[in-house]
Amino acid sequence: MSKNLLREYYELCPGGICDDLLTEAEKRYVANGGLILSGVMQRADAQNGNGRIYPRAILEREVQRYLKLIKENRALGELDHPDDSVVNLRNASHMVTDIWWNGNDVMGKAKILNTPSGQILKALVESGVKLGISSRGLGSVRENRGETIVEDDFNLICFDFVSDPSTTGAFMMKESKGDNNVITQLTEKLDKLISIIEKENDPTRIEKISTIINRLVKGE
Repeated sequence: MSKNLLREYYELCPGGICDDLLTEAEKRYVANGGLILSGVMQRADAQNGNGRIYPRAILEREVQRYLKLIKENRALGELDHPDDSVVNLRNASHMVTDIWWNGNDVMGKAKILNTPSGQILKALVESGVKLGISSRGLGSVRENRGETIVEDDFNLICFDFVSDPSTTGAFMMKESKGDNNVITQLTEKLDKLISIIEKENDPTRIEKISTIINRLVKGE
């Protein structure tokens, strides 16, 4: 059975901020203007937007193999999706820095590189363009009762950023320095509290809480 280039797409969240998953080194990278994205990169035992199902055992093997590339700083990816089974260094836009399991979801972090393609990717993300993360690999498939199953010969090559997301509910998110998510949650809670106090018609308490919110937003 011949191997084909298998590509799967996962949606990139437009400018969202997820939980703080950054190491101290990554926080310094972001503080200096760098960009790190995190979220779902693949999914096991579920039919994706291209109609294929990746068995958990196969993805576990490939994730474990891919971790070796990550440790060696060789887990590069490209902007757009070339019809190629190798990663072209001249087109590299990002480097995957971590990958792990969350249930049947393969999660990961990608650092945007200071390369021509990386600068384009960064500009697109910061402009709110809807992008996707996509796995690229070689393998064959078989049909089983109307389902397309990826075979054991699958070989994961890389993860690329693309403009054609096809899987709903899978998001890559922009990572911040680590405090913005907490501030957002506190602000939302304080806004709800203001609504309650407004019903009590207590201007003094409303003014105090408004001051706290303004300080949080300004980072004071």
